Amino acid sequence: MSGSTSEDRFTTERDSFGRLLADREVWRQATTIPAAGELTARWLEGRSQYQPGAFAAGFDDETTAIAGELAELNRSGLFTKESQPGVLGDGHAQRAYVTAFCSPETASALLQLSTRTGLVTVAHAPGEASSASIPVTVQADAVVTVLGTSESPTGAEELRDWSAEANETLALVLADAWFVEIFDPVWGRNDLLLPAVLEVLTAG
Repeated sequence: MSGSTSEDRFTTERDSFGRLLADREVWRQATTIPAAGELTARWLEGRSQYQPGAFAAGFDDETTAIAGELAELNRSGLFTKESQPGVLGDGHAQRAYVTAFCSPETASALLQLSTRTGLVTVAHAPGEASSASIPVTVQADAVVTVLGTSESPTGAEELRDWSAEANETLALVLADAWFVEIFDPVWGRNDLLLPAVLEVLTAG
C-alpha cells in the first residue's frame, strides 16, 4: 500500500468551509479584475471549488439557472460579487440583480443602461460612501436584502479580508475600482438583466 505524499494532501485538503485549498492557491496570483473575473467564471462553471467571500465550495441552488450568464459577464470586464434571479411566489419576491467591481469606463457604460432601458445601475466611485437602501428581496412582507450601500473595500477590515481570501495586490486593485449594483425594478422578471448587461460589456 502506497502512502500519500504532502502534495496529495494539498490537492485534496479543504478549509473549514469545504473549499478546496488547491483552488485557493490560484487566487494568490490573481492581481487584476480580468484575472479575478476568469477565476470566478471557472467557479460558476463548476471547475473550481474556491471563491473569495463565498463561504462554501459551490454556489446557492438559485444561481444554477444563471451561472452560465454570470460566467460570461465575468469574462467581459466584470468581477461579480453577488447576484440573484428574479423570483415571484407566495410570500417571496426577488428583483434580479448583480453587483460587481469594474473599471471606470465600464461603470460609465453600465450607467447608460438606466437611460436606455428600465434597468437601474447604482455606481460607486472608489472610496465613495453611500447609505441608500433599495429593497430587492422580500419574504413574508419583510425586506431581507437591499442594495445601494457602497462595498468598495477601502477600509482596513475589508482590505484584510480580501488579502486573506485572495491576495494583497488584488485587495488594493479592488479598493481603487468602481463598484456597480445593477437591478431590474420589476419584481420576478428574470430574462432582461443579464443579457442587457452582457450586451453593454461586449458592445464595440
